[in-house]
Amino acid sequence: MIIKKRFIKLPASLIEIQKSDPLTRDLYLCELSELLISKKTNWKREWPLSNHFLLYCTKGDCLITIAKDTVRLGQDQFVVIPQGFVFELITGLSDPTEFLACQFNGAKSKILEREFSAVRNLVPSIHNRVANRRMLFDEVFNNLSRGYPNSNMHYINFTFAHLLATFVFASQTSDDLLVEENPVIQKTMRFLELNIDTKLTLQEIADEVGISSTYLSTLFRKSTNYSLISYFSHLKIVRACEYLDQTNLKIKEIAFLLGYADPYYFSKDFQKKMGLSPRNYRKRIQV
Repeated sequence: MIIKKRFIKLPASLIEIQKSDPLTRDLYLCELSELLISKKTNWKREWPLSNHFLLYCTKGDCLITIAKDTVRLGQDQFVVIPQGFVFELITGLSDPTEFLACQFNGAKSKILEREFSAVRNLVPSIHNRVANRRMLFDEVFNNLSRGYPNSNMHYINFTFAHLLATFVFASQTSDDLLVEENPVIQKTMRFLELNIDTKLTLQEIADEVGISSTYLSTLFRKSTNYSLISYFSHLKIVRACEYLDQTNLKIKEIAFLLGYADPYYFSKDFQKKMGLSPRNYRKRIQV
């Protein structure tokens, strides 16, 4: 059972106004919710998301599948599922598992996509912003209940931008991830991001960071809940979605840009993770 303890979905007409307003069109809120989900509940979204979806677990845990990758999402962890993806969530034994969630869109969200889709931790410490996140959620909820005049929506969206930044840039702006992550993991992630146009083996990555492939594989999975190669492949598919959405590049050109020697293999990999071909994904986005 899924209980929407608090839920506000902005009217379609208001979202259209936000899209054209110079102060909100770059990043705007579409939906905000506080969810209570009973134990062993299967929540499956079978059609691609029309907006980006931030899911922040505040109590309990679940297994979440995004683009065919299944990882654990537990208390004080979050994930941002990119627009166009599908997901499936199965809660654990806690009753209920609790989430704060929101959907958002806008031109800047496209730029931020490279920060999305990996489950990440928010480790409590005196330096991080975990308490502030809940405060900011409450601030947005409270102001949405006051109606939709332009001045209020401007304030809500600027507040939401601050809220989103505390998640997306957690590792850059606080000790959330720095407390937890081994410098080797940070170096590995940076290396993968800088070489997203390359086909890399586990051994090549391990050689770059200076440890054995076996140890790196174990360390990476422990830190991120992903296998290293699966994480790298996931980065490539997220970037592919960006190219399909924002450019007129041919599919084979995108494949080569992402280090795929065979465009057919790229399309097969994309289909496996996204549930539809690159061509159909582009058509859907262009509708």
